[in-house]
Amino acid sequence: MDRRYFLKNSGIALASFGAVGLAPDFLRQFANAATVTDAFGKKKILVTIFQRGAVDGLNMIVPHGDSDYYNIRRNIAVPKPGRNEGAIDLDGFFGFHPAMASLEKFWKSKQLAVINSAGSPDNTRSHFDAQDYMESGTPGYKATRDGWLNRVLQLNPKEKTSPFRAVSMTQQVPRTLMGRYPTVAMTNLQTFAIRAGAYTSSVQGGFEGIWQQQADDRLGETGKETFEAINYLKKANPAQYSPENGARYPAGPFGNNLRQIAQLIKAGVGLEAAFSDTPGLNWDTHINQANQNGSRGQLANLLRIFSQALAAFATDLGKDMDDVLILTMSEFGRTAQENGSRGTDHGHGNAMIAIGNSVNGGRVYGDWKGLKPSQLDRGRYLAVTTDFRDVFAEAAGRHLAANNLDKVFPRYTVDPSKRRGFIS
Repeated sequence: MDRRYFLKNSGIALASFGAVGLAPDFLRQFANAATVTDAFGKKKILVTIFQRGAVDGLNMIVPHGDSDYYNIRRNIAVPKPGRNEGAIDLDGFFGFHPAMASLEKFWKSKQLAVINSAGSPDNTRSHFDAQDYMESGTPGYKATRDGWLNRVLQLNPKEKTSPFRAVSMTQQVPRTLMGRYPTVAMTNLQTFAIRAGAYTSSVQGGFEGIWQQQADDRLGETGKETFEAINYLKKANPAQYSPENGARYPAGPFGNNLRQIAQLIKAGVGLEAAFSDTPGLNWDTHINQANQNGSRGQLANLLRIFSQALAAFATDLGKDMDDVLILTMSEFGRTAQENGSRGTDHGHGNAMIAIGNSVNGGRVYGDWKGLKPSQLDRGRYLAVTTDFRDVFAEAAGRHLAANNLDKVFPRYTVDPSKRRGFIS
């Protein structure tokens, strides 16, 4: 059991150093968490969720008021509201997939908004490229080294910031958070905390001794303080955590990720940016997307878990949602017309969801062009009428109070007039 083994298996990744020589400075900051956290005060927190694989936005947010929807999706369309297993009406034109019933209360309380026909100006149908463009914030340009959210964190540096300011519940730091600002990625808060305590007590002299024995290693200078910071993280007490307000997270990794983010928020560790993708949920529904009708089948099962996790998170946090914004995204949408395998193929425009007490909810934002061939992008795809960067810019500017957004989105002019107004 050595330093490398611990760092590899503790469930935490320290990233974005830029150079190895910067690592000790970050660890010192990490170690100082226990002494400076009380000075952080309340923070606005942005929770970004990536539906990797390209969710079918047309069956997630059902355009039941557009008759062409039923003409081009004869087998997989979700029935109109009021019919058996029909869509949950939102505004007379759009509706939730019925599997998303757990989110309806947030729509009614105006805590949830939808940004429709959103996406990238780039036309790629590659998952890898589209995800890279969305996470870097520079569609069509592959040379960008950092992620858009890391660039937000680089703005307006503060005298005291938490080492847990940016946390990703993933095995590796996602593209969104890569960059010069230090970020933390952890796979499991409970396992990390238990291992940290068990390893330190089970080795004679503790891991502090291991670092002291390796004085020639630059990490040796901060080993003891690092483990003090680990003990501070354990104050979140993940093993004993009980969700509040009757919240029930669905079983599985995605629900577990959101539960752990809620734990970190309540622990007051200075979190400002959190990330999760949707592990275990494959949104790339080329085949058998639906059975009998669009209300059942593969996509319905995915949307049920997705929605239950979001609803549990918002319910669990309760009043804390005053300071929290959830923003969902997917790299592109899917074809407007169903394919021959009761599925859909790679498309373009899609829907994003925003949840929070500061959201101007109960509305679907965006310009809807329609689903006639003449209204579709190249006759096949939902047209993009809102650039995803304008959605990100509104979240960063209005919620996180970030300035100099042109630095966050290079190669793009951020125009306040393009904001949809989904945040108050």
